[in-house]
Amino acid sequence: MSGIDVGEDLGARAAQARALSLLRIRGRALAVAILPAAVAIVLFAAGAQGHLAGPAWDAVRWTVLGVAVVVLLVTVLVAVSVARARPAMSPTVPVPEDGAPDLYRLVRDLADRLDVPAPSAIALTPDCDSWLEDRTHRALRRAPGVDPEAGDAAPVLVIGSPFLWWMRVAELRAVLAPVVAGTGPAAHPDIAAARRFVRGLDAAIADAAAPGRGAVRGAPLAFAGWVARLLLRACRGHAVEMERCVATAASMRAQTVDHGLRIAAQEQIGLAYAGWDRLLTRVALPAWRMGRWPSRLDAGVVSALTELSRRDRLADDFTLRLGERPACDLLEEPGVADEAASLLAARLFHGGPAESGPGWAPVDWQQYPDEVVDRKWRTEAARLHRVLGALGTPRASAAADQAVPTLARVMDHLSGSGGPGGPGEALAAGIGAAVAREEAETPHHAGPHHAGPETGAADDPLDLWGPGPLPLFPLQPPRTGTELLADHVAAMVCCAAVDTAGAAPGLDWLDGPALLVGGERRADLATPVLSLVEDGDPDPLLSWLAEVGVRSDKPVRLV
Repeated sequence: MSGIDVGEDLGARAAQARALSLLRIRGRALAVAILPAAVAIVLFAAGAQGHLAGPAWDAVRWTVLGVAVVVLLVTVLVAVSVARARPAMSPTVPVPEDGAPDLYRLVRDLADRLDVPAPSAIALTPDCDSWLEDRTHRALRRAPGVDPEAGDAAPVLVIGSPFLWWMRVAELRAVLAPVVAGTGPAAHPDIAAARRFVRGLDAAIADAAAPGRGAVRGAPLAFAGWVARLLLRACRGHAVEMERCVATAASMRAQTVDHGLRIAAQEQIGLAYAGWDRLLTRVALPAWRMGRWPSRLDAGVVSALTELSRRDRLADDFTLRLGERPACDLLEEPGVADEAASLLAARLFHGGPAESGPGWAPVDWQQYPDEVVDRKWRTEAARLHRVLGALGTPRASAAADQAVPTLARVMDHLSGSGGPGGPGEALAAGIGAAVAREEAETPHHAGPHHAGPETGAADDPLDLWGPGPLPLFPLQPPRTGTELLADHVAAMVCCAAVDTAGAAPGLDWLDGPALLVGGERRADLATPVLSLVEDGDPDPLLSWLAEVGVRSDKPVRLV
């Protein structure tokens, strides 16, 4: 037996041992529940045989019987609550086999090489991760992409959509090998039963914590949740160790497939995560805040990662691999899958609606500069001037009309009375309040995504995550008033540059909205703007405006 086989066997045996420990905890809990009933049976049997006779023993027998009945009823209540509680299912985009026959063929071939069951289905997640997910619970079989007849089916393989667009086919196969290898331990009866037990406890706790329960229904669920929490606390250590041993066994088994290539593929995972994070926070988030969602995020991650490798002087190393077949070619319609994953990413990370509509429309990368960047700048400039007007800002010059939106008006205010503690702070607070008020009024920020059965939301994959509000995974913490003020002043400068100096809005794949002057990106605006906003010093910004040729006294076009 090879070293790999020994390691795999030891990992599998350790996982089975931990699974048995979990099942023993379940067995002990059941034994405690039926103990009063067992004692009652013994007492009544002894009385029927003439033992333990007398009024005192009769009272003991009926008391124990009453306790046994109550305990059994409570046990049934807890068991039904755990059995009916719906486990959380990761929001994903289902990939039917007829939409990706080559991808299914690759995964099944990989499972054959690993000698494990093939996953029952494939789904995409808008994140840089891949995992197996059990969706055999009867409450989950109503979800899109889940076979309603799936009983003991293998788990679903969830693949990070950025991997498909950035990785080559061979790299994807190497990355998926240890994940697919996990279907072997998942098929073991003890491990499967232990996982169902832990998932049921977790779901019961979440169900008990859900708001909107009445007192009649809420009290029993709260008690069931309390019992489930006690059991889960006792199981936690064994469950963690079981999953660690399962991962070890799967990793050992996967070493027989593309081991050398997996090392290089792991480097691509780190690069993909870095580029994906920059694309979401710098590029997608500004569009989402404008009510637009980029419909080709996964295609954009390729451009972002290519730019990242170029800036890090890694382009030569990646040129050869980019000539190989990308993994997204395994999909019949990669554009459709990209669009669905992009919309799901907007929901998960920002909280947008499930479908396009008024104020929530898709945008292509070619349209991004005009429909997102320019609109963002002019919207923020308009908000800045509205707040200035509300504060009663003095005129920029004796002949100027206070209502005229000029950059000079903003600079006069901040340089004359800005700085910490002055009206500049009041301006920042006013902008922060205006942004919060507008976001609260936007429909897709207004409330929880979860809808009851009467709304027909059962087909929504996010409905299975419970009643919490979207976004589930916010990208950034709320911005401070000073940060918002700096953004708005920079937007005003960009508007003035576009209107008076021939500049243009642009898109930088790693930094998002960009100002193009003479076709080149100007990335040096942040420092002079901060000098004006934080210190009330206009000189650095005046020098920058003179260099670019911006007229601060000319009105700018607002939305």
